[in-house]
Amino acid sequence: MENKKSPLEERLKTHPELRQRVEAMLDIVEDAKGDLDKANAAEERVIVELQQMGKEIITYWAKEKEAKKTEEYLETNSNIKKKNKGKKKFIGIQHSGK
Repeated sequence: MENKKSPLEERLKTHPELRQRVEAMLDIVEDAKGDLDKANAAEERVIVELQQMGKEIITYWAKEKEAKKTEEYLETNSNIKKKNKGKKKFIGIQHSGK
């Protein structure tokens, strides 16, 4: 079975911050502000945008990983609790009171 990805536009809708960064990069390509007369200025703006995009991507990635690991942990622990249901729990050694 072939694993097809959604079109880029659909994928970007689920990541609005990343979409903004891609649009900012396109603005640079198109010189939307009309202030990029030299390659150095365009290069500097691209570097800034890429650095910010990198930070946002890593932050999003880390949040997603944390959520997934938390879900896996809770799933594992809920299975352990289900296995232990109905079993007696050790409450320690009881003294006879003598």
